[in-house]
Amino acid sequence: MLRIWQDEMTLATLLSNIPLTARGPTQIMLFDLHALQERFYFSDHVIPRLESAIPLLLQQLKTFPQQDLVIVFPDDGATKRFKDMFSVYSFVTCAKVRNGDHCNVVVKDGDPNGKHVVIVDDLVQTGGTLIECAKACLGKGATKVSGFVTHAVFPKNSWSKFAHSSNPSVKFETFWITDSIPHSRDIAKNEPFKLLSLSALIADRLLGYDLVPSV
Repeated sequence: MLRIWQDEMTLATLLSNIPLTARGPTQIMLFDLHALQERFYFSDHVIPRLESAIPLLLQQLKTFPQQDLVIVFPDDGATKRFKDMFSVYSFVTCAKVRNGDHCNVVVKDGDPNGKHVVIVDDLVQTGGTLIECAKACLGKGATKVSGFVTHAVFPKNSWSKFAHSSNPSVKFETFWITDSIPHSRDIAKNEPFKLLSLSALIADRLLGYDLVPSV
């Protein structure tokens, strides 16, 4: 663990001290940054560009009848971050409620009854919160559950609890992930995962930056 931490610190130090380019500060694209305050880590030689992979999901959702879908956020943080990107959809917010020594995930706002719910978050670790959020929505009458995360971290193969081949406790119809992490390609070989590539978004943003005239 210490070695991993040291490697991360070394990489972070290198990134934060990138020198100026011929056209000024280096620009780094950060997709759906989990802790927004980390954008202030970089030196004055680096301009962090906060980007989102949500447009990739919106393209996928166009293949579904809009009236059948509800966007679900697993907590208030995800709601604040993403809800404005889903202006044409109804949404539901879940929340953790402590009951003695246990925490239960409940539907806090919105109504998933009769809908195909799509749970949206920036990243997933073990997936426990997403599963409990899905159960809460199904308990309120949701007919189907899908999910989307930008960063499929999934340590220790925790993605397997969603795999259809593992007979999961909650069956996700589709679980969209991006290729922001290399092992996502291997995960996406298993149902219900579907890989969305960031390459088109990155190319589009880079072209936009290049077209901005230098001062």
